Amino acid sequence: MSAAADTTTAGITTAGTTPTGATPDAGSDEARLAVELHGLGLRYGDGPPVLDGLDLGIAEGEFVSILGASGCGKSSLLNVLAGLTAPTAGWVDVPVDGAALMFQDSALLPWLTAQQNVELALRLAGVPRAERGPRARRLLDSVHLVRAHDRKPHELSGGMRQRVALARALAQDRRLLLMDEPFAALDAITRDLLHDELHAVWRATGATIVFVTHNVREAIRLAGRIVVLSSDPGRIAEICTVTDALRADPAGAEALAAELTDTLRKEQEKHDSAPR
Repeated sequence: MSAAADTTTAGITTAGTTPTGATPDAGSDEARLAVELHGLGLRYGDGPPVLDGLDLGIAEGEFVSILGASGCGKSSLLNVLAGLTAPTAGWVDVPVDGAALMFQDSALLPWLTAQQNVELALRLAGVPRAERGPRARRLLDSVHLVRAHDRKPHELSGGMRQRVALARALAQDRRLLLMDEPFAALDAITRDLLHDELHAVWRATGATIVFVTHNVREAIRLAGRIVVLSSDPGRIAEICTVTDALRADPAGAEALAAELTDTLRKEQEKHDSAPR
């Protein structure tokens, strides 16, 4: 899938081998990349650029958070990675089987049960009918929801609906999982529990996760790397690595949260003062 912008060829490509020119921020030099961005740019029509000159490598099995102020292009970047929007400059390399995408709204079909919502994703993925029920049950069990398999969305809490949405995303069996602020509308306790469950699923599946959030502490808790986008247009302002040791150190985690919050505050002020 590709698009052209002036004389610059732009597009989305897929590859089964490690792309050349691996960027240092992808981890070790030997890391096999799941996602690679080179000079990625995006604008809508004749409007100003939304994303500009993004260069980034994400290794297979890595958990990366995209952090930024409102309007910095976080969701637009996910749409490009998902193949829903074509870039207008540069290119992005993604797994050949594409990506699964999970939104802030669970978007479950209200007339189907939890299990049937997951089975629908399995059906669309070409899974034979006889296998769909058992596989849907296993996926619901992976998010601790198998006992609610026969409930419809209106019978589930917000956190439970997001668990079903996660199980449905996993049913697509993609190596790349894109998550667009999936826990933003949940209360703090439910969000905390789902953080633990998401990490358990990530470790069990080995999936590559790109997680968009505007919540600094959520990014620190979940990701191995945090990519901070600037505003007007969205560019990579900062990349920081988060280790388990730092997460276990309250003072260190809080210092990083304060630093990132200050960066976001400045970016938001820049966005709010920009001429329209």
